[in-house]
Amino acid sequence: MQNQDLKDLSNISIKEAGNSPRTSNESVERGDFEDTHYIDENLERRIIRKFDFRILPLIACVYLFNALDKGNISNAKTNGIDIDLGITGYKWNLMLSVFYIPFVLCALPFAMIIKKYNAANCIPLLAFGFGAISLLAVSAFNFGSLLTARLFLGAMEAPVLPALVYYLTTFYPRAKLASRISIFYSASAIANSFSGLLSFGVFQINSSRLRGWQILFLIEGFGSILISVLAFFLLPRSISNSKFLTDEEKRYITYRIKTDSSDVVTTNKISFKDSIKVFKNPVVIAWMLVEICIGVPLNSINNWFPQIVGVLGKSTVQTNLYTVAPNIWGAIVLVALCFASDYFKVRSIFVCFAVLCTLLGFLVFGVIETQKHLGVAYFSCFLMTMGASASSVLTSTWYTNNTPNANRRAVISAIGVPLANAAGLISTNIFLPKDAPKYVPALGITAGFGGLAIVIITCMTAFMLFDNRRRNKIQGVVKTFQDVPTSELSEGPDNINFRWMY
Repeated sequence: MQNQDLKDLSNISIKEAGNSPRTSNESVERGDFEDTHYIDENLERRIIRKFDFRILPLIACVYLFNALDKGNISNAKTNGIDIDLGITGYKWNLMLSVFYIPFVLCALPFAMIIKKYNAANCIPLLAFGFGAISLLAVSAFNFGSLLTARLFLGAMEAPVLPALVYYLTTFYPRAKLASRISIFYSASAIANSFSGLLSFGVFQINSSRLRGWQILFLIEGFGSILISVLAFFLLPRSISNSKFLTDEEKRYITYRIKTDSSDVVTTNKISFKDSIKVFKNPVVIAWMLVEICIGVPLNSINNWFPQIVGVLGKSTVQTNLYTVAPNIWGAIVLVALCFASDYFKVRSIFVCFAVLCTLLGFLVFGVIETQKHLGVAYFSCFLMTMGASASSVLTSTWYTNNTPNANRRAVISAIGVPLANAAGLISTNIFLPKDAPKYVPALGITAGFGGLAIVIITCMTAFMLFDNRRRNKIQGVVKTFQDVPTSELSEGPDNINFRWMY
């Protein structure tokens, strides 16, 4: 079934669009798209709208519950889970840290499995898995049992984000990708807000049998399992299996993916030897370093934001409520920056802006006296969330856009995204009990990683501009990444026709 996507496109006849195509009318009329840059904006807009309504809502819900199950531990701490289970001192940091070990180690092998057996089959199974583990965590009775639950949760959640990103690259052209990833990724920021609101309500429930954190785990675990069932039956496995598309739409979007996203449209073949060649390029190593740098502030917010907000001196219930607005603001800015990045077809500038906002947020919060300047302190919380998620989404989209080879794209996502999350090992071990309640050293270290990310991104962008000009000079042409079909770029930068999308 999936090989139908690779059928010869020459028998399709698409009516000429309202816009002026970048090829001759004769080639359009005979449907000869393989060597053209034909774009039918009206048809493409209709197809993308269908994907937006049929795929994105399910993907967003899966990632929403993924983020809830991963991050609810910080809300549970405000309800005394550490006291109930006898977790004291550095044990809490250890319990948070252990999550990231399987999260990093399991990502790559799971990515190979996901590519072989289709992301649409695997994503619902992963959602069912992390939902079930959250339910089992309700029965945690001491430090060891909760540690074990977090260990298995890390393994189950490791490939979720790379799988979602890879899945979307098989449906959306490059210039549409960042905005769509931002929509489902904003579910993470919304999850932090929703978790705060949910915790606000749940922690006021008086139950003689269950603690508030146990009720929270139950609700979010059941939600994950429910959405996993819906996703299994409703997510399309490929373009050719998308029953909501007409034959004309299937053939056209197949052509667009081959020319502006991937070297192939759908294949289950895996070549590990070919996949790891992506890391031969120094730019890819630089992207991985950026992932680590931006992962520190991202995970500091995911794991410690309620504690940071708690410095304002509010009650447990009010602290959870005060986390809502900054997280919603972060989601809004995330979507706005990614749509702007897609519109201008530029990634680097928007990544730098996002990182700078977060850097300033941590710096301001760290240097002021929060009790004397509550308004400024709370405003800096908005700055923290303003760029944390946006920088992560745009970075992963950036290197995905520059990796046409499907095997290599699956691997780079499976390494890059977990590296950002592996930075949680740093964030969980810089917020030390002795620095409570404000954690000034941790705030400074987090800001420092943001500054390093900006330096690396600036150097990478300068190289990409230089390399594109060098390639144009060698070939005696003026080309951008939009002028070269991705179906010709399996070897990436090793191909002289390759142009960086910066």
